[in-house]
Amino acid sequence: MVVNCSIARLVAQNLGRNRRITSLSASTSCPIAAARCQQKQISTNVPSSRRRVSAISSAAKVNVTSPQPPASIRTSRRPYSQDAPAAHPAEGESKIWDFDQVKGLASSAGDKSKVILVDAREPQELANEGKIPGAINIPIKSSPDSFYITEDEFEDRFGYPRPPKDAEVVFYCKAGVRSRAAAQLARSAGWTNTGEYPGSWFDWVEKGGKIQR
Repeated sequence: MVVNCSIARLVAQNLGRNRRITSLSASTSCPIAAARCQQKQISTNVPSSRRRVSAISSAAKVNVTSPQPPASIRTSRRPYSQDAPAAHPAEGESKIWDFDQVKGLASSAGDKSKVILVDAREPQELANEGKIPGAINIPIKSSPDSFYITEDEFEDRFGYPRPPKDAEVVFYCKAGVRSRAAAQLARSAGWTNTGEYPGSWFDWVEKGGKIQR
């Protein structure tokens, strides 16, 4: 009977020791497991420096390579109406012409008029695409001095007389950028009555204007 009691005490002691060891193991392993779990969550939710650099690089590539509209669309233009007459310009600015007004001017090409339509594109562009009927070509890029040379030099260069200074000269190009520069040059050279067709060739073709080749 005494032996059995001793055995029972030994078994109880071993069981208690095992429980303490298990508890100690849990108390030491749980923080490690929790730390590992937390580290895993951090690495999952928060990108590393390398990932951030890669993301920024990818975003930069998208911004650089994303398709953009043509320069003609990106360039700001002064508004123009299809119904209103040519706007009265402020001092030192051009009148603004719209499609219908230029169409009326083109339809009267050949008549003696004080209004002269000038295409500011390069000659090769006119050869490839045509021009608005009745327009003369004064290419602003290759001949920026056209309004400063003498009348004889102008006629020798282009084969037709230069518009007189008392005429209203209306400029257009492909998208309204070169025509604005041409009008500014003309005004600086003494042509005070200038006009611009901001829609230019793009607008003319889109709206079905006649083309002279």
